[in-house]
Amino acid sequence: MALRQRLVVAAAALIVVAIVGCSNDKPVSTQGETAKAAYETFAAELEKSPIERQLDGRIEAVNQGTVSAQTSGRIVEIHYDVNDFVPAGAVIMRLRATEQRANLQQARAAVLEATALQKEAATRYTRISEMYERKVVPKATFDEAAANRDAATARLAATRAAVTSATEGVAYTEVRAPYAGVVTKRFVEVGESVAPGTPLVSGLSLQFLRVAVDIPQSIVERVRETRKAAVYLNGRRIEATDLTIYPEAAAGSATFRARLDLPENASDLYPGMFVKVGLVTGEAERLIIPASAVVERSEVTGVYVFDPSNGGRTNFRQLRIARHDGDRVEVLAGLEAGERVALEPLVAMRHLLAQRASETGERP
Repeated sequence: MALRQRLVVAAAALIVVAIVGCSNDKPVSTQGETAKAAYETFAAELEKSPIERQLDGRIEAVNQGTVSAQTSGRIVEIHYDVNDFVPAGAVIMRLRATEQRANLQQARAAVLEATALQKEAATRYTRISEMYERKVVPKATFDEAAANRDAATARLAATRAAVTSATEGVAYTEVRAPYAGVVTKRFVEVGESVAPGTPLVSGLSLQFLRVAVDIPQSIVERVRETRKAAVYLNGRRIEATDLTIYPEAAAGSATFRARLDLPENASDLYPGMFVKVGLVTGEAERLIIPASAVVERSEVTGVYVFDPSNGGRTNFRQLRIARHDGDRVEVLAGLEAGERVALEPLVAMRHLLAQRASETGERP
């Protein structure tokens, strides 16, 4: 009888345990729905971003050219050589100015002479004019005095213009930089004689740069509409400040030449460098996550995903990503909008190992 009672009690205890176990099923699920991650997470989100077509481009200087002699003479000084930086307005080289200074002195002397003659002609005209009013001299004499006065005034103006020209001639013996830049070529040496039009030095400015790129006919109209572009180099993205597209296609290539102006004094960019040019052709929704969430395991790219609806489990998810945009990446496959990725991959990995160990009964 006692044995029978003990069996009944044991059976009742098992039923209670079973009931408690069943009653715990729902709270576990509830805890899973409200579970919080032991690490910082980010919800993958859809956002509108530009669609870009990438092409090859080449950097060139906006200001570049060759400085030529504007007067004749012998070179006596050269102050800057190839690869030297030249401030705007600095004297690059000097020419012998003996002849030019003599011409200036001669022009100034001519002004003094013309001034005296003009003064004399004006005085005579005044005197003849008074006499003509009193009918003392004939009209022919009056007209002659007026003509002489006008001729003297014209000669004075001509001599003053000659002084201006001669002054310019002296200034031309000092070859100055039209803008700040770097000397790229030098064509003459000290002691050489040059004539007007002789090339002296070539140079370019690094202050203002642009990128030349050929746009295919198939996308040129969309690029004209958006008028947005960027330059990519060594992981950097540089927004173009202006975009100019030529009005006609290149013969035989069906492409349109375009120029992208870069920000003033852009660092680490030099004429002649090849870069990638991103031309905006429209907009699309893209799935974006922080780049810090992406990890590389062997040859697999992925993220650690936190699932609050499944008891707060952590899983490693393989991804296919499209591109890096600074500190963000675009996800092409492997993730849905709203799913939470770990921003601390190392912490998430340890959490995943501990999770697997607890499931298998092994030590993590």
